[in-house]
Amino acid sequence: MGVKRIVANITAANVIDARKFYGDILGLNELMNHGWIVTYGTTTKMGVQISFASEGGSGTVVPDLSIEVEDVVLIYTAMKNAGFKIDYELTDEPWGVRRFYVRDPFGKLINILSHT
Repeated sequence: MGVKRIVANITAANVIDARKFYGDILGLNELMNHGWIVTYGTTTKMGVQISFASEGGSGTVVPDLSIEVEDVVLIYTAMKNAGFKIDYELTDEPWGVRRFYVRDPFGKLINILSHT
């Protein structure tokens, strides 16, 4: 017995809208598509994590999802160029991450970060 994975489920009227944000910019692969549900991810084994927070750090609200990337500046630039709403500008945080908050196509607040 034990947890094998945790999947985040985001309500979406049009699941295809996820492609540009999660597939094209973040580089996740389409792992499953049944028309009513599309799953993006990687085949890389990741540890299972779930976080509980009273704030998002530095006085920000708690984001809906956090995504660690290799090059946060590259992703930040791509998100801005694609017209996605940046809610918290690219910031070096005192706990050792560089991050920004962006709204995905479904209005979810996404914390995108790299460890410094």
